[in-house]
Amino acid sequence: MTDVTTAGLLVGPDGVPRCSWAGSAPEYLAYHDDEWGVQVHGETALFERFTLEAFQSGLSWITILRKRPAFRAAFAAFDAEQVASFDDTDRARLMADAGIVRNARKVDAAIANARAVLDLREDGGLDAYVWSFAPQRHQPPRSTADFRATSPESVALAKGLKHRGFVFVGPTTAYAAMQACGLVDDHVAGCFRAAAT
Repeated sequence: MTDVTTAGLLVGPDGVPRCSWAGSAPEYLAYHDDEWGVQVHGETALFERFTLEAFQSGLSWITILRKRPAFRAAFAAFDAEQVASFDDTDRARLMADAGIVRNARKVDAAIANARAVLDLREDGGLDAYVWSFAPQRHQPPRSTADFRATSPESVALAKGLKHRGFVFVGPTTAYAAMQACGLVDDHVAGCFRAAAT
């Protein structure tokens, strides 16, 4: 990739303008072009995204992307019912799995959150709950200077999820999940993926 503009766009050899962060690794390019900001629905898909965002906390996202296949294998393809049933044997297996991030608090959070996902089914499910926090209006960034780490909606979502039994989901993690799941469009203006270029 070449030519990063002052607005935070990168124009590569293909002539396509993208958010500048997409050019630092092939995994980022594919994630940017195919997933980030695309609306995600469904319990399993949302549970996966929120779990991965929690595991990313304090780490580089590229680490999580590269370990994503191992995460899917370790966490039963993010089937909430299966993960909710994980016991001490499963926890030990996860803590011994070099293919994932071996952090006891994050592993425990994934299991606890799977149980919270099941509890949410009584009130419409994870999909309806998460999407109820999508902002009515969202101003996409005009440049990288406009990037944010949280929003009023992500603060409310994090608080709501914690009230519903979720752990390890703060406002920053919630906002990253909102970006990843398309609740907000944070592609820089002019990026070919931005809603209004």
